Amino acid sequence: MGDKSWARPLPAVKSKADLVYDHLRGAIADGHLHPGERLNMDELARTLGVSKIPIREAVKRLESDGLLTSRVHSGVVVSGVDKAEMRGVFLARGAIEGLVARLAAEQADDKLIDSLAKAQQLMREALAEGAIDKLQQHNSEFHGLLAGATGYRILAELTEQLLFTVRRYRMTTPDDVRNWGQVIEEHETILAALREKDPAAAEAAAQAHTASQAGHEIDEQK
Repeated sequence: MGDKSWARPLPAVKSKADLVYDHLRGAIADGHLHPGERLNMDELARTLGVSKIPIREAVKRLESDGLLTSRVHSGVVVSGVDKAEMRGVFLARGAIEGLVARLAAEQADDKLIDSLAKAQQLMREALAEGAIDKLQQHNSEFHGLLAGATGYRILAELTEQLLFTVRRYRMTTPDDVRNWGQVIEEHETILAALREKDPAAAEAAAQAHTASQAGHEIDEQK
């Protein structure tokens, strides 16, 4: 390999900057840090028990991800997600999740079907409890299982990123438990196509699902 000066043992655990990044990213996704909220670096360092160096490193990464924004006179604030951006997100979801469902149907086996059915059952239980956080978690699991079944890491990564953005947007809109019932039914249509190993039907069901949710999230929310 020629010059090996770059090669060195990797750390056994995540760096403090990575841990801070994961923590802040999760706080943004879960709505603990709201759009427009200012981050106080000194307070974060004290709260998380680290120096400001890993805080700054994590903040730079989150800025690159579009999750944080530096503003003159305001410092670093949590970025928002507007309807214009969400239209692009759902256009991308329609294309990507349609492809994901088609490929997953071609690879579907009993293990995948059972895992998807379990995620659906957990969503039904969460719906009965009115537990929005659990609904979001199991919804991500359902789509993650589909993306993972394609065998293409890039599709899994894109799916996760798109769902992450949708989750952030939902934090700024009123909770609608009734719509989650619609989500579960739309998932069932996708699952039925996978049981039949019908790629075309799976693709159509996934695209119909994203179109339905785009209508709800963007057009119906005021």
